[in-house]
Amino acid sequence: MALLALAASAQVARGASRAIQPAAWQLVQLANQARAQAGAGSLRWDAALAEAARKHCLRMAAAGALSHQFPGEPEISARAQAAGARFSLIEENVAVAPNPEAVHDAWMHSPYHRENLLNPAVNRVGIAVVAGPLGLYAVADYERVVEQLSQTQVEAVVAQLVQANGVGVVSNVTLARDACVQNEGMPRSATGPQPRFVMRWQDAELTQLPQALVARIATGKYRQAAVGSCPPQGQQSSFTAYRLAVLLY
Repeated sequence: MALLALAASAQVARGASRAIQPAAWQLVQLANQARAQAGAGSLRWDAALAEAARKHCLRMAAAGALSHQFPGEPEISARAQAAGARFSLIEENVAVAPNPEAVHDAWMHSPYHRENLLNPAVNRVGIAVVAGPLGLYAVADYERVVEQLSQTQVEAVVAQLVQANGVGVVSNVTLARDACVQNEGMPRSATGPQPRFVMRWQDAELTQLPQALVARIATGKYRQAAVGSCPPQGQQSSFTAYRLAVLLY
């Protein structure tokens, strides 16, 4: 039986989960075995990705064809977001083959599929397998998940990073939140001290401060900071990010 595969990639506790199909779980295990051998971290199951994969897989089986996007169908990142996934990176592999082992083998012997499957930057996976006219149709969606944090949780994480660089953080976040919403300019307080520097940025990761901000703090001219978070700008796409502003005093 013919064995075919296509791969796609794009750079950037969810809804109710369905029972994981044995064939899909087998593909997860095979992927994690290959990732372990390549020194990449294990993939965790994501119910939202699996739901997006299931809907697309049903369309492939009905059409008897492989595609990453059928006419009238949203592209992969929009499908995943609609299913409840939140991510900064998403990739997709599709294939048709006689069994899960053959699907995995096809992906591992195709440079693009192999790159997606072994990508150390992704940490979640959702897979669907549907029987069709040419065999088992399979869709694997991989992502780098972005945690869903509240405004105060985002601010608390960044405040810890600021404090780790030797600057105290004030409890009043009002002015910093206002500065976050503004595109430019120095915010001014009606009462109290005025900030001397403002840094605004947007990113999917909250693991480190921008280097420009770290350099400013390192000058030793500042003793306090205020951290504010607000909704990200330019989020017409499906990729998730955080937006921050830090005021230095």
